[in-house]
Amino acid sequence: MASDNFVDYVKIHCTSGKGGGGSAHFRREKYIPLGGPDGGDGGRGGHVILRGNAQLWTLLHLKFKKHIKAAHGKNGSENLKTGAQGADVYIDVPLGTIAKDEETGEVLFEITEDGEEQIIQEGGRGGMGNTHFKSPTNQAPHFAQPGEDGKEGWKILELKILADVGLVGKPNAGKSTLLSVLSSAKPEIADYPFTTLRPNLGIIKYRGDRSFIMADIPGIIEDAHKGKGLGLRFLRHIERNSLLLFMIPADSDDIRKEYELLLNELKLYNPELLHKDRILAITKSDMLDDELKEAIAQELPKVEWLFISSMANMGLTELKDLLWKKLTHD
Repeated sequence: MASDNFVDYVKIHCTSGKGGGGSAHFRREKYIPLGGPDGGDGGRGGHVILRGNAQLWTLLHLKFKKHIKAAHGKNGSENLKTGAQGADVYIDVPLGTIAKDEETGEVLFEITEDGEEQIIQEGGRGGMGNTHFKSPTNQAPHFAQPGEDGKEGWKILELKILADVGLVGKPNAGKSTLLSVLSSAKPEIADYPFTTLRPNLGIIKYRGDRSFIMADIPGIIEDAHKGKGLGLRFLRHIERNSLLLFMIPADSDDIRKEYELLLNELKLYNPELLHKDRILAITKSDMLDDELKEAIAQELPKVEWLFISSMANMGLTELKDLLWKKLTHD
């Protein structure tokens, strides 16, 4: 996925259709000059509907389409004819899209399945025709109900990517390099912080025709949960990953301390993240001899870990085996 095309946050203005008005018509035929009320109901205004599309990975297609309007319902007519409903407008979104009310911040719903439909702005109801208002004391009501106005307002769409494995680490931990080696993804790679400004996804091929999805997420720094660095822009993506792969370079000053810092940032953002399975990969390990590996192993936190090097293709098969085992609980 080209990073320039990855959009995970948009604001859209949704306007639903106005309901059609009810009819105040009376039955008039050659031999029935004073027929009763026969006005039909107005049609419902069109909804604005979000629809899950498993083929989409980004909200890019909505970046420049800010205003979305559904059609109005038609008025009712004689002979109890109901007016046509206003045409609904469908907005296709990737799985993992969350809809929020811009004014209140309330989460309205989340799209998680292909083809799932949720109304984000409901169309106005059609008005009732005069036949509904006939009564023993009013046999000929000369009024009908107007259609309900449509609704409008700004909505926020946020995407939390649905990946099997999320890469967690500080800037320059080797996440992008690992993804580029294990998959056909081409994330930007350079030796300075925050090269990855948006999540990148890669499909990792495993034994036979099996595969899983890995997400390279922008690096975590201290106080990321407060929005520092790239902060909240990436932390929400981690919520949807099944398994977290922590990545810390072998030349880190204190691997255990760095691991605890990463873990603490996740905890402060959302304590539920601590319930996810975790693996620790010590990256750039081709610079270590056996004696150094043994010394480092004594200081590692109590979590499954392994030494890897993406550049030297070291430990990558073992890493994929362990990831698959965790994902499938084999």
